[in-house]
Amino acid sequence: MTMALGALIGAYQEDDAGALRALLPLAGRTLIEYQVRCLAAAGAAPLTVLVERVPPALNEAFERLRGEGIAVVPVSDGNEAASRFEAGSQLILLADGVAPDMGDLELLLEESDGAIVTVPDDEVHEAFERIDGHNRWAGLARVDSNMLGATAAMLGDWDLQSTLLRRAVQAGARLVPSNPGDGRGPFLTIDEGAMAGFERRLLVASRTAREDAVARYFLPVVEEVATEKLMETGVRPSWLVMAALVMTIAGAFCFSRGWHLAALGLLFLSTPFDLVAQRLATLRLRPLSPSMLSRRLLWPAAGLALLALGWFEARHGSGWGAMMAALTAAAFGEAGRIERNGRPIPAIEWQFARRNAIWLALPFAVGGWWNLYLTLVALYAATSFFTAQHFRHAVETAPHN
Repeated sequence: MTMALGALIGAYQEDDAGALRALLPLAGRTLIEYQVRCLAAAGAAPLTVLVERVPPALNEAFERLRGEGIAVVPVSDGNEAASRFEAGSQLILLADGVAPDMGDLELLLEESDGAIVTVPDDEVHEAFERIDGHNRWAGLARVDSNMLGATAAMLGDWDLQSTLLRRAVQAGARLVPSNPGDGRGPFLTIDEGAMAGFERRLLVASRTAREDAVARYFLPVVEEVATEKLMETGVRPSWLVMAALVMTIAGAFCFSRGWHLAALGLLFLSTPFDLVAQRLATLRLRPLSPSMLSRRLLWPAAGLALLALGWFEARHGSGWGAMMAALTAAAFGEAGRIERNGRPIPAIEWQFARRNAIWLALPFAVGGWWNLYLTLVALYAATSFFTAQHFRHAVETAPHN
């Protein structure tokens, strides 16, 4: 089990406009919030920020983090910083203005002693601090708290961050080449323009593969625009998932009352909500849990809406055929979901799925052909199930070399 590390983040350098680099905007928040979230996601505690003074904007950033359950302690000098850590404990040093890569943080967690993450001494990394003739500092290091205390005691007018780095090098800290897990690497901010480019990289990196056709081919633009707008707000991803669930249940109620167009409208509008929530959670380094109750209930709630439609149609002239079609679709839909779970299926995006079934209803709603829709969706769910079952058993019975 990996021992948790403390963390010290530099936040005292200013950009060309005279503002703290730590307060440059990033993904609707500030750089310091992104840095703290990265370290918190890596399990670092306590989280301390070295800053000469705490302007109102920085204090607001700290309050937002505390609202998320992440405690941050500002310190004004090296001695105060050293007092926050137990003697002999290890801590992660994060350079002022550096947005770390989670792959590099994982490298540090694997180290058992002093280590410094490096990038090559080349033109691409010329803004990073030079260590020697071949390496520059990637902005992450693992040091001993005793070294922090000793450095603070003899610091004088020297820069704590650079001095501590030099002493770690002299003490024989291992130089670890940056090896980001997602290929992005560390980012050193210079100004707001450069930060905008990094923000775009984060947005692109937050995209994930979609397993249904609607999400893959029809909703990307909506998802992208909504993510960009909502990341600048205080909207929490869990709120979006809950909104999608409430809209789906409301859709089921509307179907049961015969308000079919209103029901379909609610279901249609709910389809991008969980996708946007997932993107926001990724950007804020707090991914949605697969066991999240509201997220897991989206599927059965959609099944409830389908059954409500079948029930209403059965009671208003269509007979029990409509209800049987709805039950068949729900049963095969759930069976297909179990068959596909965690298994590669060719053309999986065209398999029966919540969003696919909702969007399939749109042309039938225009003509009011709800019975035809129920029949077709039952065939769709059954076909998807047998297709998934075929490929599953084909893989399981294939000869292994």
